[in-house]
Amino acid sequence: MKEDFLHYLWKFKKFETLHLKTTQNEPVTIIRTGDYLESSGPDFFNAQIIIGNQKWAGNVEIHLKSSDWYIHGHERDVAYENVILHVVWEHDTEIFRGNNTEIPVLVLRDYISAEIINNYNSLVAPKSWISCEKQIAGIDEFVFKNWQERLFFERLERKSKFILDVLQETSQDWEAVLFCLLAKNFGLNTNGNTFLQIARSIPFSIIRKESFEKENLEALLFGSSGLLDPEKEDVYFMDLKIRYFYLSNKYQLIKTYTDPLEFFKHRPDNFPTIRLAQLAALYHKHQNLFSKIIELKSVGKVYELLTVSAGPYWQNHYQFDKESRKKPKVLSKAFIDLIILNTVIPLQFAYAQKRGELIFENLIDFMKEAAPEKNSIIDKFASFGLTSKSAFDTQVLLQLKNEYCNQKACLKCAVGIELLKNK
Repeated sequence: MKEDFLHYLWKFKKFETLHLKTTQNEPVTIIRTGDYLESSGPDFFNAQIIIGNQKWAGNVEIHLKSSDWYIHGHERDVAYENVILHVVWEHDTEIFRGNNTEIPVLVLRDYISAEIINNYNSLVAPKSWISCEKQIAGIDEFVFKNWQERLFFERLERKSKFILDVLQETSQDWEAVLFCLLAKNFGLNTNGNTFLQIARSIPFSIIRKESFEKENLEALLFGSSGLLDPEKEDVYFMDLKIRYFYLSNKYQLIKTYTDPLEFFKHRPDNFPTIRLAQLAALYHKHQNLFSKIIELKSVGKVYELLTVSAGPYWQNHYQFDKESRKKPKVLSKAFIDLIILNTVIPLQFAYAQKRGELIFENLIDFMKEAAPEKNSIIDKFASFGLTSKSAFDTQVLLQLKNEYCNQKACLKCAVGIELLKNK
């Protein structure tokens, strides 16, 4: 038995409500269960309850055992002075407020049917992957659609927190925020944090000034990453090294430590050298990139804007001093799809949020146009009958799996609640 199950029972009144009594044998009538806020303080606020012949307005606290009140130190917390009813599964001790007045206790287990408990145990029992894998595809379409939208925006809220943190670091410079966000996502999972360190080590005002020379941008990025530290005979390498020496002195750049870049785990097209060169090419091609990205409304326009190629040297190189077969190093559509998911949409959401604008429908339409992701989680959901037609669908399923299924948070999930209700 978990406390969140008791929260569910109380919130939705999934118990016999006609003949409730406290442990002191006083009749209880619930007028209003209260607001479930899931924050610090009592579990349900602004409840209205008649106990005996007295009507009370206040808060309700829920525990597995009465003694949890003291284990959690509520008797010393003024936030719990206005608790009018203590709802528990097991009553093992009397409870008193800080002023020594006794708090009425309702033992919920005395009013719960065996069927509800069995249904709950069936839902949360250990399964091979997720608890509702056999039922999830049959959930009411209206319920699931509304839940999808909430999951989608929960995921955007999480991503936007990083963006808003960087906005504060950069003194509200949205162009600098975009540069950091793009750098992180150009580095993918393996080199993302190192690319972010590189971006943070170069004031964006310098990127603005030097964006008219692609080689200067490459020199700044490669030099800050440490890739220009060794000695090499490569002519282009030496040119970038000279440029970086000049630029670092011109702008008084302080060399900062960055984590080593990872080559081994990547295909050549994802080598950090290629991604840094492409990032330099993007900022050389587009000045005021933020204003262009924030206006994008379709996937096709994103492809047009972000289709860039690394400079001429990189057409037959993946690393310095190692010539390879000639191949254009253009940002692929698959890579741009990742940028849409992790940069364009979260940035537009955070920007609108900061300005107090509502663009929810626009973002959903945008994501429904984007290609679905391909990974083992999405494949597994497909095997249960939940196929993904767009990036909107896949982002929703990733949020569902990571934040609800993996946490066994069935009673905070619309799917879990619907299954319990139907049973």
